[in-house]
Amino acid sequence: SRSHLVVTVSVTKSHQGKVTRGKLNLIDLAGSERICKTEASGSRLTEAKSINKSLAALGNVIQALGSKEKRHVPFRDSKLTYLLQDCLNGSSK
Repeated sequence: SRSHLVVTVSVTKSHQGKVTRGKLNLIDLAGSERICKTEASGSRLTEAKSINKSLAALGNVIQALGSKEKRHVPFRDSKLTYLLQDCLNGSSK
């Protein structure tokens, strides 16, 4: 089965009352699929549509974040962008 893979590693360190937190996301995105070329059907077609939709949602989020004008960032359009919301917005380092 083709799908995206997101592995999140969270680290918390406490030293002399000071707490430091870190988060590392390792992401393997499934490639987009041209449905007409692969002639996918059934569950494979549904899977391909879902992958293409989430990649489009990721593109929309990146476009909204890069826009000079203040606008709504559609993080909730897919599970992928929702999971990555904290590392995609401006507060990440």
